[in-house]
Amino acid sequence: MRAAIMDAPLHMHVGAVEEPHLEADEVIVSVGAAGICAGDIYYYLGKNPYAAYPQVCGHEIAGVVNEVGANVRGIEIGAKVVVEPFLGCGHCYPCRVGKSNCCANLRIIGVHLPGGYAERVKAPATHIHRVPDGLSLAFASFAEPVAVGVQACRRGEVGAEYVLILGCGPIGLALIEVARSRDAHVVATDVVQSRLEVAAQLGAETLLSDDRLLSTVLEQTHGEGAPVVIEATGNAQVMQSTAALVAAGGRIVIVGLVKEGVPIAFPGLDLTRKEMTILGSRASVNCFPEALELLASGAIQYPRIATEFDLWDAPRIFAELAEHPAKVHKGVLMRDITS
Repeated sequence: MRAAIMDAPLHMHVGAVEEPHLEADEVIVSVGAAGICAGDIYYYLGKNPYAAYPQVCGHEIAGVVNEVGANVRGIEIGAKVVVEPFLGCGHCYPCRVGKSNCCANLRIIGVHLPGGYAERVKAPATHIHRVPDGLSLAFASFAEPVAVGVQACRRGEVGAEYVLILGCGPIGLALIEVARSRDAHVVATDVVQSRLEVAAQLGAETLLSDDRLLSTVLEQTHGEGAPVVIEATGNAQVMQSTAALVAAGGRIVIVGLVKEGVPIAFPGLDLTRKEMTILGSRASVNCFPEALELLASGAIQYPRIATEFDLWDAPRIFAELAEHPAKVHKGVLMRDITS
């Protein structure tokens, strides 16, 4: 079958790969839409520590069921579905306590296993979710990043309160809308004005992330700080700033990623003086159903700002995004599967 293959850092081509081999508990999906994530760009640039070339990337996948294994029930050929790409082993401690997203032996479709930048992809039937009626495949492919937002908001117990989101990249934008669906008053920050403009379109109050950010947040919260601070920049200094920005008794949720070995320092006294809760949030677990419901309800408008590209133009698109990462707010690779 045809696929867009990453051969090595900065090298990608469209060529032939082996068809996925169907096991009894698996489903093969004909790919109609596959999002471009920052993780896919890192893989292309050679910055993903788990990268092994050649690989077919793409973990934000929507399509139509092409084939089902002998043991699969309740999933029909032709059904519109999305693929949940994070596969836990089911045996390690995180998996045993319901945190398969933190599995010690985690495998990710599109990172460790062939992904969605191909005609077809396979996944366990347990990781296949039906697309609600009326939701396009392009919109449905956003289920994975929206699920990341759901996970982070669950971790932070976001409700009808002031929520400060640091970073308005693709995940930050998903966080904005998930938090707003929970009646939060969302204030979003970034250093890039164009990103703030998109965040404002999605209903967030926006602040430029500069040396006045802390004083502005304290002014807006009557000197208390933000009840919830969600970090989505992957910048170590920004992560450290959350201790000053959060209210006493508040919650900090770290979603962004730093390079392995990079330490983050928090003021020791604040850990007790503020009794703040510091939480990590990784991908998602059991969040896809809620993400799809939010997308189908119209609560998530983020997909409307995405730019669609033909899947087979992926080598050119990745080369352009590597050179100009701010060229699009979000890209989705599409393939016509109607014929």
